[in-house]
Amino acid sequence: LRWICRNCARQLNLEAKLDDYWDEDIGIKMSWTIYFEEYILREIKQPLVLALDEVHRVFEHPKVAEDFLPLIRACYEESKRSPLWQKLRLIIVQSTESYVSLRLEQSPFNVGLPIELQGFGQEQVAELAKKYQLNELANNEIQQLIDLVGGHPALIHLAIYHLSQEQITMPDLIKSATTSTGIYSSHLQLHWVSLQKQPELADVFQHICQGNQPMIVDPIIAYKLNSMGLIKLRENKAIVSCQLYQKYFISQYTGSV
Repeated sequence: LRWICRNCARQLNLEAKLDDYWDEDIGIKMSWTIYFEEYILREIKQPLVLALDEVHRVFEHPKVAEDFLPLIRACYEESKRSPLWQKLRLIIVQSTESYVSLRLEQSPFNVGLPIELQGFGQEQVAELAKKYQLNELANNEIQQLIDLVGGHPALIHLAIYHLSQEQITMPDLIKSATTSTGIYSSHLQLHWVSLQKQPELADVFQHICQGNQPMIVDPIIAYKLNSMGLIKLRENKAIVSCQLYQKYFISQYTGSV
């Protein structure tokens, strides 16, 4: 937070003056709030845009996340009633694959204007393949990959990289995708471990995986599973977000390979 304050001041051509407002006795969050309210926001005439990229990395440090993310939410809430805080505009970029347990009223991810990155389509996958000089992918192979991972950009990218290195062929990639030797093994195992730590999510997700029809689920659980990227919501009903997750988790739940 001190780094954010210092860099904001520098970008605005202001002295940092952190020592004038920072007091460890009242805590980092309160010091940050006072610094912005009493100094930064009072000094500027035009709105300040604060963009925070890769916020999901904070999730790797739960104690930090549980302090930092509610603070960002508090800034948003303050802007509803304070003209001073309306000068601060926040842009938060994060991966929904990561999820930290926060009360909904503390989360900065369920307020404001959400813009969700959509899955890749045929043209985007073909363009990415060309950048890797992988020009021999047929349209049906591209569609197979899209269907497998639901167009997930990062998972598409991983596949294109391995294919371009000639480490695997498309048929073998599809066949081994959910196995312990497949290119997605680490990704899938992380999701499995995460669910085991949250039995209430694991139970519902198991029913979704094994069901033949979209399911209506508790809104809070749906929000959490959707935040993890495991489900998609269609008319308030949940379905597994891609074939990769469907096949992998069914095999985990049934003990089959």
